[in-house]
Amino acid sequence: MSIEQFIENEVKSNDVVLFMKGTPQFPQCGFSGQVVQILDHIGVGYKGHNVLESPELRDGIKVYSNWPTIPQLYVKGEFVGGCDIIREMFQAGELQKMFADKGITLGAPA
Repeated sequence: MSIEQFIENEVKSNDVVLFMKGTPQFPQCGFSGQVVQILDHIGVGYKGHNVLESPELRDGIKVYSNWPTIPQLYVKGEFVGGCDIIREMFQAGELQKMFADKGITLGAPA
């Protein structure tokens, strides 16, 4: 399986996927940490992928999305954005609305 096929499979088979530096339990950069905090705060379940474990994944996700930075958040197969976009959407209430509109259940804030 090519890296593009792996990314495509992950994005299509999981409702919410975060490609990040580090893991949700131990983010390895401030930007990834901010997105993890936001997702945990609003109580959405997601799958995290540590791009630091694989240079192929780190480069491949940038090509896949045509977006130069990490983290990258995907919801229902669609690229949403990186840290700044996620933070702005969260602060405006748009992120929570997007999850609701896509039928993704939010739990109690962590």
